[in-house]
This record gives sequence, C-alpha cells and structure tokens, in this order.
Amino acid sequence: MNAKKYQQVITWFEANMPVAESELDYKNPYQLLCAVILSAQATDKRVNIITPALFERYPTPEDMAASNENEIYQIIRSVTYPNSKARHLLGMARMLVSDFGSVVPDDVDELQKLPGVGRKTANVIASIVYNKPVIAVDTHVFRTARRLGLSSGNNVLEVEKDLTAGFPEHLRAKAHHWLILHGRYVCTAKKQKCESCGLAPYCDFFNQNK
Repeated sequence: MNAKKYQQVITWFEANMPVAESELDYKNPYQLLCAVILSAQATDKRVNIITPALFERYPTPEDMAASNENEIYQIIRSVTYPNSKARHLLGMARMLVSDFGSVVPDDVDELQKLPGVGRKTANVIASIVYNKPVIAVDTHVFRTARRLGLSSGNNVLEVEKDLTAGFPEHLRAKAHHWLILHGRYVCTAKKQKCESCGLAPYCDFFNQNK
C-alpha cells in the first residue's frame, strides 16, 4: 500500500486524536471480553447500559459459569441476538474456568477457542488488554480503510493484512481505535461528513467523488 498515504493518515490522527480508546466500559479482561461479545451488531452505548447489571450479578467467570442461559438472557435481553449471546457468554465463562484457569488468554488463536469469540473479538482483546500488535477489523474499520485508500481488500482478512503491513507495530493497537472512532462519527456508512473531515485531502473516496 501507499507508504506516503499511511504516513499522512498517521500524522493527522496523532495530531487530532492523540487519545484513542475503546468506548466500552470495563474494569478487567473478563469484563471486556463479555462486553465485546455483546457488542456484535450492537452499539457500545447499548452494551454499556447492559453490562453494569451483568457484572454485578456475575463479577467473576466462575459466577457466570455457574449460571444458566435463561438467567443471563434476562439481563441482556435488550441487546441484539440475546439468545445466542446468552449461550456464548455461558459457554465462554465455562471454558474460561475449565480450560484457562479463569484467565483470559493473550493469544489470538487461543482466544478464538472460546464460544462467541471470532477473529475480530480475539484481536480486540489481544490489542486492548495485552497490547498485541494486531488490528481488529469491524464494519467501521473496513469501511474507513477502504474509503481512505489504506486497503483495497475485499474482505476483513485482506483489509487486516493491509493495515497490519501499513501501520508500524507500535501504532497498530491505537490505529484500530483511530479507524473505528473515525468511522463511527465522521466516515459513517450514510451521510458521511466529508466536507468537515480533516482526512479528506488524503481520502480516495472524497477525491473520487468531488
């Protein structure tokens, strides 16, 4: 990919978004894992409404593992796909206790063994909790990276590979949040705010549609 474009994007983000962090509320790796599982096709705002009661009822993986799907469902039922997410949370907690000593693993492949944890969720956990040099690609990252011209990948794995190659290792964890937040609030799916976007001069989408 275009090294000059990556440097322009990095320079802009470092100047305009020096602090870029997850908008999910959590206090430990177990809580973040629960929140990210819940966040699939749901807003962080909705998840943050749900998780206080969830974490109060299940402060540890052992507490959740001893529960059942229906109890978990009653707490999370206002989120998207509550049935499957209740099943995933219960399965995740039980495997975390039985196979990992209640410690959230730091390896992306090990994380993906947990129910409800795909590559994106595993990369989020590895990046945020363990500062691993990986980039999780969700719909916001996928859209923003392709519009800017940071990747021409046709699927999330291809985009992830391009971003991993384009961003220096020490910036990858932050770059994930840069692109998510930009996609969430500026480079939105509809009615994108191109005219007020500071990245517009470097953006393929903007310059091709002027």
